[in-house]
Amino acid sequence: MAKKTVATLQSKSKRLTKAVKMVKSPKSGAYTFVEAVMAPEMVNDWLNKK
Repeated sequence: MAKKTVATLQSKSKRLTKAVKMVKSPKSGAYTFVEAVMAPEMVNDWLNKK
């Protein structure tokens, strides 16, 4: 499973990171991409979650 942090976003007081994860569908076997914007500390936990 490929995983990659794509961009670092900065707003007024918070530093955010956009993470993209490739997930394989159990039904069709096709891959889809799941995106989320979160704090940089939470990225590794989110990517390791199945």
